[in-house]
Amino acid sequence: MVTKTETTDIVTSPKTQERQQPSFKRWLKHFFYMPAANRFFNKQDQQAIAQAVTEAEHGHVGEIQVVIEGHIPSNQAYYQNTRARAEQLFAELGVWDTEFNSGVLLYLNLCERQVEIVIDRGIKNATEQNIWDGICQRIIQHMQKEMYRTAMTEGVKEIGNVMDEFYAGKSVDRANELSNTPIILG
Repeated sequence: MVTKTETTDIVTSPKTQERQQPSFKRWLKHFFYMPAANRFFNKQDQQAIAQAVTEAEHGHVGEIQVVIEGHIPSNQAYYQNTRARAEQLFAELGVWDTEFNSGVLLYLNLCERQVEIVIDRGIKNATEQNIWDGICQRIIQHMQKEMYRTAMTEGVKEIGNVMDEFYAGKSVDRANELSNTPIILG
């Protein structure tokens, strides 16, 4: 269940609609897309991704949440592209609400074949956009070769490496704030 707060409403409704151009073509594409997340990622793949997240989060305060979505819900696809959808899920799933503002959302949309990484304010100013773009491109390259599990596990490991560099020496005993299991949506 998704918990909404005042902050979530601010991010999810007005901000996503003011930036996006409505697209009937995008809506049509997502409306007729057949659910596929479970075809691409079986239980073993999901366990491998969860293990990669566990390993990538070890030794620092960073938190990684993986979301794999077959398609954007049709009632939102008209107004939202994959970036807006990733930002919405970042807010709705509480990835922004970690103790050290150290959450990273890795979002994969199978219908659009797009990867988005949304990072929290605690790490945003210390990294460069080209690092995150490179990770997204490498995930897409693996996906094009139909190496779905490898794409996601390697992407998670790379995110973990970036967080290792940024949070070097900031290791603390803490509870795992976000689930390591990937969230599979439609």
